[in-house]
Amino acid sequence: MPKFETTRRVPFTPEQMFDIVADVEAYPKFLPLCEALSVESRTPAADGSEVVIATMSVGYKQIRESFRTRVTLQPADPTILVEYLDGPFRRLENRWRFLPVPHGGSDVHFFIDYEFRSAMLGILMGALFDKAFRKFSEAFEDRARAVYGNPARLPDSV
Repeated sequence: MPKFETTRRVPFTPEQMFDIVADVEAYPKFLPLCEALSVESRTPAADGSEVVIATMSVGYKQIRESFRTRVTLQPADPTILVEYLDGPFRRLENRWRFLPVPHGGSDVHFFIDYEFRSAMLGILMGALFDKAFRKFSEAFEDRARAVYGNPARLPDSV
């Protein structure tokens, strides 16, 4: 039952990082293993949050899988919660939290907990997914640099 959690200090505001992670349609441009992503629906809520139902297709060499998730975007917090709906996993939970830090920038907290439905797929894809998830925070920071430019690096790293 793989689980990964990290906090990364970045030179972008919590709002900027939230917007980068919330832009799920852009994932195939920069996210490791992500080959395609389609949004089925976007439903705004009265509290300012939004629920996105999306299907992500991931692949490596000959292995291809797709899975469907419910992504709850809460810009007031700012947090993003990803809940598993359907696909090759037994379970998948993913959370993002974006916290301001003194002197600018933010701490990006990333958590993922998952288990493949098939032991064979777990063996084939497990190590690959683990490696990719460890690169996610960096991939999102690189995307922020591409979108917002390259601000000075923050002196205090987590």
